[in-house]
Formats: sequence, C-alpha cells, structure tokens
Amino acid sequence: MAIISRGFSGRRSASEAKLPPGQYLTTDFPVLSAGPTPRISLDRWEFTIDDGRNVLKRWDWKSFRELPTETITVDLHCVTRWSKLNTSWEGVSLDILIADLKTDLPYAMFRSSGDYTTNLPLKDVMNKQAWIAFKYNGADLEPEHGGPARLLVPHLYLWKSAKWVKGMTLMRNNKPGFWENLGYHIYGDPWQEQRYSTE
Repeated sequence: MAIISRGFSGRRSASEAKLPPGQYLTTDFPVLSAGPTPRISLDRWEFTIDDGRNVLKRWDWKSFRELPTETITVDLHCVTRWSKLNTSWEGVSLDILIADLKTDLPYAMFRSSGDYTTNLPLKDVMNKQAWIAFKYNGADLEPEHGGPARLLVPHLYLWKSAKWVKGMTLMRNNKPGFWENLGYHIYGDPWQEQRYSTE
C-alpha cells in the first residue's frame, strides 16, 4: 500500500524547488472551490469592465477570442500550501483588455459566476502579470479549473486567480473580496506568506 499520496513530490527546500516558504510540490492540480462548479455556455459568456456606474468595455466570447493571445508558463502557489510548477496556459493579457482605458482608479474587484469576488491593485494586473486564461496544457479549460475562462495572476496566491471570471470593477479604494472578507490577506503574496489578515 502506498504511503505517499499520488502527485505529492515531497517537501523540498525553497531554494531547491523555487518554492515560497511553507509550500510543497504537487504534480496534481487540486480542485478547490467555495461552492458548486458553474457550467457557463459560451453563447452566454461575457467579460465587462466597469467603474461601478458605467460599463466601459464589454466582450462576448466571439469578440474575446478575436483578441491577441499568449501562451505562458508559470508556477502556481495555493494558500493551502501546494505549489505546481511550470504550468502552461493560453490567454489574453489584461494589458490588452485595459489598453486605452483612461482611469485614475487604482484598484479592481474581479467578479465571477457564483458571486465570487477578489480584489487586486490595478498595477498587479498590468505589465504582463495577469491574463484571462481559457486553455490549460493546450486544451480548453475545464469548468472545475475555472473554464471557460479564469483570471490568472501567478505572482499571488491562487485564490486571487478567480475562476469563472466575468468582469472587473474599477475602484477608488481597496475593498476585500470573498475570501478577504473571511480573513484571508488583502494582498496574498506567497513569498511573504501573506495567507491570512493576521500575517
């Protein structure tokens, strides 16, 4: 009988595996969600950017998929302490989505199907730091992992990479999202171990 769980590669030092402190490697891609997995048909999918009053930009699935895309390889770090290295994604950079958007609002609240939200400073989704991803390992993104499209912000803990993303609201002040309201850190830097609001 195996004494090591499938996909668990053992604990390694952070320098050996490029891991943030307190993390362990996995080859699996664990599925963790706050509620049931929504099934979103592509003819109903949309992504909007608003300022809390007005819709500034809007894409349906067809117009979204006509945007320039990138393939990126990134490491993922979950607040529950697993890390998965060298994951491959395809998506649209947030730089493309917010190009030509004139705003002095410094924060964004990302909204998902199922009423999930997560907050981010706008500077953290610019300059090739964040994408709306629709493919994982060359295949369409499965609903369990946030398909048809999810936010991907790999430099922060994975709860910031909202699944089933449908829009972002620009904000004057930083406000907590779903997990942040339940005690998770307002920012979530894995290298600083910013898991909870007390850290």
